[in-house]
Amino acid sequence: MLLAYMKNKDVRIALVQMSMTASMDANLRKAILQIELAAKRGAQIVALPELFLSPYFPQERKKRASDAYLIKIASEPIEQLCEAARDNHVVLVAGSVYEKSGQKKYNTALVIDSNGQLLGTYRKMHIPHDPSFYELDYFEPGNLGYCVFQTSVGKIGVLICYDQWFPEAARSAALKGADIIFYPTAIGHVEGVEEVEGDWIDAWMTVQRGHAISNNVYVAPINRVGREGKMIFFGNSFVCGPFGTMLARGSEHGEELVLADCNFAENRNARDGWRFFASRRPETYKGVTERLQKRIKK
Repeated sequence: MLLAYMKNKDVRIALVQMSMTASMDANLRKAILQIELAAKRGAQIVALPELFLSPYFPQERKKRASDAYLIKIASEPIEQLCEAARDNHVVLVAGSVYEKSGQKKYNTALVIDSNGQLLGTYRKMHIPHDPSFYELDYFEPGNLGYCVFQTSVGKIGVLICYDQWFPEAARSAALKGADIIFYPTAIGHVEGVEEVEGDWIDAWMTVQRGHAISNNVYVAPINRVGREGKMIFFGNSFVCGPFGTMLARGSEHGEELVLADCNFAENRNARDGWRFFASRRPETYKGVTERLQKRIKK
């Protein structure tokens, strides 16, 4: 009954748009301070960017120094994040970290409930490998599936950065009942790389608003800001509603808290009105899961 009641109430979301340094300890302190500030401003869910404990090291090929940022899920930094969630009574989407699990390494998001309990992790499924985004040199593709976490204020789905471009990922989270999908992100302009396809910021925002509309679900990407090497991260963290309405948007360059009030009952209202889920024809979608290498040139 409590969850049903909460779904008819506004839930305040805070996205922590921040820059990072080479110091894991300094980045962690900054993140915890922002969690505290967000709670003071009424936030019930706080979300951090991708790889918020480190610089964006994948812009360079096989950089061994990146191993300094590897952590295990059972570690002191994660314990401190759990304490921050508990002490501030917030649900925490802990961006993503460079996770070491046995001999493998992952780009991993964590969801922590408002009582400080770690509810689970999501490992980034889609791994880019382009100039200045050499992530296959560092991360294994995720192996935990698409995850939705039942928290004290609703069901949270988490996908990470490059996952943003894949409609199947958002649809999977929505079908699992997500009230909101968070996208911890590290994306920006690259010095020396011409954006010949068009405006990267516009495309990035448009595709995610499309996920919100086609799935009638709240969507919230959290991006970094600042310059690191050849990368200029372009912020623009935002929250949009289940029909793509922009509720809040950060600046392109500033560190800030991006706040929005969301009513998760609006997801159901939009779905009942537009019937996107009710009108699905799964039996006709076989081609979506077929590999098309023979028909489409990479």
